[in-house]
Amino acid sequence: MPTEDEQLALYRAQTRIRLFEKRAYDLFLRNLVKGTSHLSLGQEAIAAGFAVAMRPDDYTFATYRGHAHVLARGAPMAAVMAELLGRDAGLMAGKGGSMHLTSVPHGAMGSYAIVGAHLPIAVGAAWSAQYRGSGQVAVCFFGDGATNIGAFHEALNLAAVWELPVVFVCENNLYMEYTPIASVTAVPRPAADRAAAYGLDPVVVDGNDADAVHAAAAESLARARDGGGPSLIEALTYRHGGHSRADPAKYRPAQEVDTWLARDPVPAYRERLLKHGVPPEVLDDLDAEARRAVDEATESAKAAPPPSPERLLSQVWANGGASWRS
Repeated sequence: MPTEDEQLALYRAQTRIRLFEKRAYDLFLRNLVKGTSHLSLGQEAIAAGFAVAMRPDDYTFATYRGHAHVLARGAPMAAVMAELLGRDAGLMAGKGGSMHLTSVPHGAMGSYAIVGAHLPIAVGAAWSAQYRGSGQVAVCFFGDGATNIGAFHEALNLAAVWELPVVFVCENNLYMEYTPIASVTAVPRPAADRAAAYGLDPVVVDGNDADAVHAAAAESLARARDGGGPSLIEALTYRHGGHSRADPAKYRPAQEVDTWLARDPVPAYRERLLKHGVPPEVLDDLDAEARRAVDEATESAKAAPPPSPERLLSQVWANGGASWRS
């Protein structure tokens, strides 16, 4: 069970992520967010549960649905918002956008647009930590769809053989883009039911319960630090909207949507804390703090200029002239 301070941190992280992404959605509709965006509305408890349990120097590897994880690890909200808006003040000077968020100082080692591409990279980071004896752990988040590609199996196998300090976290929101994962997978649990093939325990956790995620995170992180090797955790959750902002998600049964929306992790966690005796004004203050942070980040990002041509063309490699070289 998390301590009271950890529970408040879990609530704060979930609230900040929720309000940030709702604002990002509004800005997308106003054509201020450049490109598409993939939101984690409804999945906040997973990012919060792990981030609160991790050490500052641990590594996070995320998918293109990575806003939540980068924010949970402490990246400045204003810089994340500016990146979504394609502004010079963004984490990557506006050149990465929503799908490529990275903040190395905060342990956020990238959001990866190619499904499953980051699993072997997380294994490499874990091998580096093991070799250096740093005690760091790499935590790799991926969707249920990634469990059916080769990189998933290759990464799990090598991590198990070398007993690497890496935690694989499948954010199973039931759909691989527009296709139900159950319709294309031979086992009911796409991650957990395959764990035994690599000598790992089949761990399934309620991904909408921040306390449950935090407990699973603490146990797997401690195991990895103690030389116990990798873990594979399947966190069951549900995205409130479609795959991306261009997806109305009409393929999902209405009853299924209603059932999962009734299990919204953010209000559920607030209710739990109130039942545990946390004064409502404490939570109200955290809500107000999150709203202020989102408002300030929005105005700061909107006021920032786009990257200059010189900045825009730096760190770009192609078969072109000298102006395309770093």
